[in-house]
Amino acid sequence: MDPAPAQLLEPAAPWANPIVWLCRKRLSRGFWTFFTAALFFDFGFAVYFFLFNLYLLDLHFDERTMGLVGGALTLGSVAGTLPAGLLARRIGIRPLLIVCFIAAPVLGVARTFALWQSAQIGLAFLAGLAMCLWGVCFLPAVAGLTSHENRASGFSLIFSASIGTSTLGGVLCGYLPQWLARSGVNLQPAEVKRLMLLASCAIAAIGLLAVLRMDVPLAGSAKPIEDANPRRWRQVLRVDPFLLRFLPAMALWTAISSAFTPFANVYLSRNLDLPLSSIGVVFSASQILQLGMGLLTPVLFRVLGLINGIAATQVLSGLALAVLAGTHNSSLAVSMYLGFSVMRWMSSPGLYNLVMSRVPEQERSTAASMTLFCNAVLLSPATAGAGILFARFGYPHVLAGIAAATTVAAIVFHSLVRPLDTHETAQPLQVHAGLPNPD
Repeated sequence: MDPAPAQLLEPAAPWANPIVWLCRKRLSRGFWTFFTAALFFDFGFAVYFFLFNLYLLDLHFDERTMGLVGGALTLGSVAGTLPAGLLARRIGIRPLLIVCFIAAPVLGVARTFALWQSAQIGLAFLAGLAMCLWGVCFLPAVAGLTSHENRASGFSLIFSASIGTSTLGGVLCGYLPQWLARSGVNLQPAEVKRLMLLASCAIAAIGLLAVLRMDVPLAGSAKPIEDANPRRWRQVLRVDPFLLRFLPAMALWTAISSAFTPFANVYLSRNLDLPLSSIGVVFSASQILQLGMGLLTPVLFRVLGLINGIAATQVLSGLALAVLAGTHNSSLAVSMYLGFSVMRWMSSPGLYNLVMSRVPEQERSTAASMTLFCNAVLLSPATAGAGILFARFGYPHVLAGIAAATTVAAIVFHSLVRPLDTHETAQPLQVHAGLPNPD
């Protein structure tokens, strides 16, 4: 069993002297190889998911279709997550990463050209199968390539790099059409977005070069399972009592809080009439705020405790959505959207590190896949249902309902998880980790 969250804490100030800070962490070459792969993959698909629904909007798809496509993407994760977790234990993480870094960009390209609804839904399902491999492999890969002493720093580095590249991606997406127009390249908005989507897939695929160089065995993917040994299978199928409470609470929170996020850019474009450049600035601002507020997360958890701190961010997310639903002021709406994004993101480090700290090292791949699976089971109908409701009733009424449900999810999380959290202390886990979220 890993140490309690408090024991994994390490105060860090990388901004004081980054070179000295990195040298002291003694991160392995295998970690930096994986870091490079994650950098390209995160950047490419951050741009892709930022633009894709806006691309569909330019092609006159409505929220109902976007919801069905998003639901199919999540349903693919449902179908693939548990088998991927078992494969990670049997054959290791590296082969799954190779498949992911090939299949996900290829399917991303196909989705930009197959522009009828049935094809979009089918390709989104296959893309979900491919993307779930990244979610299953990410946490155990970082955990296996780091030690107890530098694991917090490893997660924080990847988290920070993801935020930075996403911020850059938002600015590029927002202003590239204007730069192309000024240079004399006259393309329709949908054509510009298609070019950016294709470029983002190419960037993500570059990470494959780093994955192919990962020849260090990854702790976190267990030894191959002996099929003939029933005791081995009972060990795989055994579920920790903590997970029995954590997984439903986590899944409910993820489904409800993520119901709006796939439509956020469409909301900014359609309801607030913001141009693409402004939407890009809002997206980049949300990334910067997430990074800045992420640095304050340990303070919040130190004051309130880990479980109470997570619940507090969840309640504040719902409050921001409630104000967003009731306002007609564009500036206030953007502010509340940013507040919702930041509060929702702040809960992620605590949630994922809580589960990673409570399971044995050899079961991390299985725990990650179970978390993804349970999240996706509820997220798929939530995304599809939200799209249908947004198209029928508009954003204000549906957002008000999501806000109320978010508060309920926070109460459920606190009620289910708190009684079993025997490791709660005044010093929470300071690791920034998150699973990829195709919002």
